[in-house]
Amino acid sequence: MSWTDERVELLKKMWNDGQSASQIAKELGNVTRNAVIGKVHRLGLSNRAGLAPVAGEEDEPEAQAPAPAPEPVEVPPAPEPEIEEPSTQSAAPPASNRRAIIPAGQPLPPQPSANEISPEALASVREVEKSAKRIGLMELTERTCKWPIGDPATEQFWFCGLPVQSGKPYCEAHVGVAFQPMSSRRDRKR
Repeated sequence: MSWTDERVELLKKMWNDGQSASQIAKELGNVTRNAVIGKVHRLGLSNRAGLAPVAGEEDEPEAQAPAPAPEPVEVPPAPEPEIEEPSTQSAAPPASNRRAIIPAGQPLPPQPSANEISPEALASVREVEKSAKRIGLMELTERTCKWPIGDPATEQFWFCGLPVQSGKPYCEAHVGVAFQPMSSRRDRKR
C-alpha cells in the first residue's frame, strides 16, 4: 500500500473532522489503524486539541506550541515529630539520626548504602568473617549462616557457616547488618 496524494488528502480531511484512526483506516481500505496513526504523526497532524487549520495551510504540518512547563511547587519541610524520651536517658539523640517524613509525590532522598554501616557493626562482621567456617553452597543447612562472602564468579566465594541466630538465616553479626530496626514511626501505636 502506498500513500498517494489523494489518500493523504482524505486522511487529513477525516483527521481534521475528528474521525478516529480506525474509522479512517476502514474508509481508506487496505491500511491498518497503526499505519494511519504513523502517517498522522509524520504529517504533524497529531495535535487535535489545537485550532483548526486555516484555509490554504492544510499542506503544511501544524506547528505545535510547546506546553508551558508547570511551575515548581515549593513544599515546606515537614516539622519533625517530637519524640518523648524515657526519663532514664540523659540526652536526646542527635537530630541527624531522625528520619524526615517525605510528602507524597516528592523524590526520596538517597538511601544509605552498605558502605554506611556503623563502624561497630562493620568491625564485628570483619572479626566474625575471620573465624567463619567458609563453607560452600552444598554444605549449607538450616543451622548454618548463609551470608555470602566474595564474588560468586570466583573461587574465593564462600558462605559464613557459623551457627545461625534463632529464626534467622544468618549468625548474630550478619543479622545486625542485614536486618535494620523498624523506624519509630512504625513502632507508634495508632
